[in-house]
Amino acid sequence: MSEPATIQASASLWQPRSAWGGAPRAGRHGAPGQAGIRLTLLEGRGLATLVATEGNEAGLQTVLAERFGLSAPEAGGAAFEGERGLVWSAPGQWLAVAPSPHALRDLPEALRGLAAVTDQSDGRALVRVSGPQARALLAKGVAVDLHPRAFGPGRAAVTSIAHIGVQLWQRDAGPSYDIAVARSFAGSFWAWLEHAAAEFGYEVATVQG
Repeated sequence: MSEPATIQASASLWQPRSAWGGAPRAGRHGAPGQAGIRLTLLEGRGLATLVATEGNEAGLQTVLAERFGLSAPEAGGAAFEGERGLVWSAPGQWLAVAPSPHALRDLPEALRGLAAVTDQSDGRALVRVSGPQARALLAKGVAVDLHPRAFGPGRAAVTSIAHIGVQLWQRDAGPSYDIAVARSFAGSFWAWLEHAAAEFGYEVATVQG
């Protein structure tokens, strides 16, 4: 009688868990009054790094455009159609973003010989920072100039926030920003984020896929 119970208990340990590890608390937090920040946890997204093979960057961009409708942005850029897009990571490298990992399933075969494709869906945590005080919040820790003249919609950076490596891109003029952080640093990053957001008042929500 004990063996099935043991198997069931062991299986439960392997259930999928959020990259944020349960640290965020949904709802309204921080200073009273109208919330100046909204933190949206983007769960279940598909992420993959694309690294062009030598001499094949043009061919890679052609296949991405023709087969997937994705535009590979130039250095420091991000190109999106809805929740699908590419974010520049380094010369010849991009981060592909999609509503689910399933949406990226055809990339490895389609880009064979043109790029190395590495799934990052479970390796990074994504959060969207928006609201009238979003820029002021991130300016507390980000190591790039976020002034609208220097960093606006469609801009991206591989940088650090509070000494934690992140990939950051601006989605719109709201402003709203998406931030990808390594899963192993998600808890530390969230601790900084909620502390920095407290003075503005903030709301936490989750969007699946």
